[in-house]
Amino acid sequence: MRGVIFDGKQTQVVDDLEIRDPGPGEVQVAISAAGLCHSDLSVVDGTIPFPVPVVLGHEGAGVVETVGRGVTHVQPGDHVSLSTLANCGACAECDRGRPTMCRKAIGMPQQPFARDGQPLYQFASNSAFAERTLVKAVQAVRIPKDIPLTSAALIGCGVLTGVGAVLNRARVDRGDRVLVIGTGGIGLNVIQGARIAGALKIVAVDSNPAKESVARRFGATHFLTSTEAVKDILPTGADHAFECVGRVELIRQAIDLLDRHGQAVLLGVPPATAEASFLVSSMYLDKSILGCRYGSSRPQRDIALYAELYREGRLLLDELVTQTYPVENFEKAAQDAHEGRVARAVLTF
Repeated sequence: MRGVIFDGKQTQVVDDLEIRDPGPGEVQVAISAAGLCHSDLSVVDGTIPFPVPVVLGHEGAGVVETVGRGVTHVQPGDHVSLSTLANCGACAECDRGRPTMCRKAIGMPQQPFARDGQPLYQFASNSAFAERTLVKAVQAVRIPKDIPLTSAALIGCGVLTGVGAVLNRARVDRGDRVLVIGTGGIGLNVIQGARIAGALKIVAVDSNPAKESVARRFGATHFLTSTEAVKDILPTGADHAFECVGRVELIRQAIDLLDRHGQAVLLGVPPATAEASFLVSSMYLDKSILGCRYGSSRPQRDIALYAELYREGRLLLDELVTQTYPVENFEKAAQDAHEGRVARAVLTF
């Protein structure tokens, strides 16, 4: 079968991948579409360290082909959106409703794939850049069949992360003032999450002026190409500032632009050893700096919710899919995504 692999030096599209059958509690899914997220590119450029060789991709949707023993919530033929959260469901964190903190869902890559007899790692417990993938049952969330799979694919990472950061982590409230730095796939989902939450002002900042129209379509009330004029719009600062790029100087700007009791939420991914600075004295007015893993989401609940919001016209998905690419055109998709020419490139099989 076809798939996109990274061997530590280069990416390539191959057609001789193999995958094992599902075991107990596992689901095999035929991938229809997969969004190309910057986290995939970050594996290739070394920003995210990951063992190789690896089958890339982590934002996908498709059709259930087979299920392992004990799986009852999905069956062959169901349409599913996949999460990256292979949580155990039995530890104290899972029991508290915090599956993103499950230690068995972090740093334990499996090897369900093989090529020429050599095992390949699975990226983010998902590997959606393959014609078929194998996930834990908890990662497969059934969705209505009337949702286009090219759009549904984006729920499993970009929407869960961006909208989830707003609703679950920051808990943006009606009338709040929100600053969003970076309007890529994650930033646009933060913007629409803030709109759904009822934020009064949503200030989007991106160095590319061509992104203004789509940012406003998703809910931005203002658009700037730098943070210099933010205080003209929010004189006392923002209640919530989301950094969606992954640059330490922008993290500092997000913190500096907070109002009293404001919180900066870090969503961008800088290099693993990056350090950021801030004025300690600026934090004493009840300000907070919040990390956020995967939108603090509970995928079985949240993916179903976002699917319904999409069906009601309140959550935008189709508008995120700037262009679709056959998987064979992965390099072109990666280049367009890296250079910011698309909000989200979607690979199709």
